[in-house]
Amino acid sequence: MKLEKTHIEGCYELFPTDLRDHRGRFVKPFHQDDFKINGLELDIQEEYYSVSRKNVLRGLHFQLPPMATVKVVTCVSGTILDAVVDLRVDSPTYGKHFTVELSEEKGNLLFIPKGLAHGFHTLSDEAIVLYLCSEVYSQAHDYGLHWNSAGIDWHVEDPVVSEKDNGLSSMKQFDSPFKLK
Repeated sequence: MKLEKTHIEGCYELFPTDLRDHRGRFVKPFHQDDFKINGLELDIQEEYYSVSRKNVLRGLHFQLPPMATVKVVTCVSGTILDAVVDLRVDSPTYGKHFTVELSEEKGNLLFIPKGLAHGFHTLSDEAIVLYLCSEVYSQAHDYGLHWNSAGIDWHVEDPVVSEKDNGLSSMKQFDSPFKLK
């Protein structure tokens, strides 16, 4: 597995083993030893996927402590613009965001530490996004920020957004409980 740092501490773009031949592809998005060798801790407690149509925007989501979760996200079909926002108040990149295109073709993943909000915009006609999470979903700790409050250029003027996501508070209104360490 190849690992590339982003400008947000602890957040990495990952390029897993991707074997291609005349039959197609074989991709290994997760191998515990690869993660450990690279200093990435992820004890998977839950895995799920979403299917989204073109111009759907999901996010910006996270879970509050003590149920904050590490996530590894990849797009197994289609293409998305993936985004994270640093919510760790003592981080030098607090309030800053990072975007990356995740796609079936690239086979890349994003490692998202606790304390970052996550969202994505579907660029292809349809996209299937796979999430590996270190904590199980907790409705009591489920939270998010309004998708348009963190300065992210989503490359879409009128996204398809859920009623819930449209009703989330802004980044300015959020009193973050997250710390870098």
